[in-house]
Amino acid sequence: MFWETLASSKAQYLGIIESLANQGAQAVILGCTEIGMLVNQADTQVERLDTTYIYA
Repeated sequence: MFWETLASSKAQYLGIIESLANQGAQAVILGCTEIGMLVNQADTQVERLDTTYIYA
């Protein structure tokens, strides 16, 4: 495997997503290709829009 994710990094992103959802966000845009490798849809109930897939 060429990349490794840290549990603390994933937890930080999930915390940010949860905070945004608590403020009314219905979805989050994953505007960097690496975020999609870190946070999966199964990790959150907030819809994630992965720009890597959108652009492809």
